[in-house]
Amino acid sequence: MKRQVHLNLFIHSRGHHEAAWRHPSASPFLLTDFRYYKDLALKAENAFFDSIFLSDILALGSDIEHTPRAVLDPIPLMGSLAAITSKIGIIGTASTTYVEPYNLARQFASLDHLSNGRVAWNIVTTSSAEAATNYSDNPQAGIEERYGRADEFMTVVNSLWDSWAEDAVLDDRLNGQYTLPGRIQPINHHGNFYDVNGPLTVPRGPQGRPVHVQAGSSEPGRAFAAKHGEAIFTAVLEKSAAQDFYRDIKSRVISQGRSPDQCVIMPGLSPVIASTEAQAHQYVRELDELGNIDTGLKRLSVAFGGIDLSHIDLDRILVPDDFPDPETLQGGVSRPKLIVDLIRNEQPTLRQLLSKLSGARGHYTFAGTAEQVADLMEDWINDKAADGFNLMPPVLPEMFDIFIAEVIPLLQQRGIFRTHYEGVTLRDHYGLMYPDSQFK
Repeated sequence: MKRQVHLNLFIHSRGHHEAAWRHPSASPFLLTDFRYYKDLALKAENAFFDSIFLSDILALGSDIEHTPRAVLDPIPLMGSLAAITSKIGIIGTASTTYVEPYNLARQFASLDHLSNGRVAWNIVTTSSAEAATNYSDNPQAGIEERYGRADEFMTVVNSLWDSWAEDAVLDDRLNGQYTLPGRIQPINHHGNFYDVNGPLTVPRGPQGRPVHVQAGSSEPGRAFAAKHGEAIFTAVLEKSAAQDFYRDIKSRVISQGRSPDQCVIMPGLSPVIASTEAQAHQYVRELDELGNIDTGLKRLSVAFGGIDLSHIDLDRILVPDDFPDPETLQGGVSRPKLIVDLIRNEQPTLRQLLSKLSGARGHYTFAGTAEQVADLMEDWINDKAADGFNLMPPVLPEMFDIFIAEVIPLLQQRGIFRTHYEGVTLRDHYGLMYPDSQFK
């Protein structure tokens, strides 16, 4: 049997190109209008996507004047989307740095019930200094502390989701017994960061626990992903880098005593699709012309801890020494490392780098025909660069509509993508096992 492609739709702004919000084919809806998310979710479900993904920000950022940054809180939005869909998985982001484990466990357990087992949690360890200033009790932490806290956070929430046995609720109205004795247990966790007694107030969900999604690519991030991640999103700029990441994560998963097929790796892919390559590249040029250089410079500066870029001419070829060593940064490490590697390998000018990053913020971009996109996806799957793709259409909904109409049928004809949903839960779609329980 041919390897099957997993597909997730990443809903972001009006598309993943930084100028997408200005494009005439972009959605007319504001990003606070539920109709925007509803339309995309229903289209993705009708096309049999595994899941949709909602990211989050905890600080507004300085580029709001020229970039639509404001987003809805993913948690209530997940609940709303669960109510109008019936099969597709729904992934929401929440930070281990600025959320209490008990609150998160209750929210996601509730969503798992409300969706009949279709939710996942995108686990992030927020590194933003701006976010830290919005949470006065939590100053910005270094990467080792963030992941140390996150690891203990996982112990707590997994224990809480496992504090109810699957058969705990008897609901015997005749004899007046609601739960079975001994089938709900406290967790009594006392660690370095958290003291939580439990048990959870919400019974065990249809999936046992939500699917764990992770996107860290730094050394601590990869170790964390191998231990906890069941689906992993990653940013790569070339196929060989995707293959290296794939091999590394799968080997780390095995070293954790886990089966490699229980961790689905999905690089970001942002394709511009047209009838000819020339038309696709023209579309990209038109998008780039709508971009704002100052916005790109601010975003690049923030990625490297606020570095001053004003002394670098836009048309000068960059060298790695123009930027701080990513390993010295207290914020995110993986994206700056990706950028420095690109500079080392391709020697772009600053203008060219900004153009490259404007397309999908360091994820893989491609411009071509539907056949070429399908070829690329099949090639990456066969050559073990991916188990699927985190689809990041550059303009929404236009490029997503074209992908559904032209690429999905090609994948189905080749026998590498479903023509209907065979399962009910997100674990079913991803081919993940139901987690063990302490009560078995």
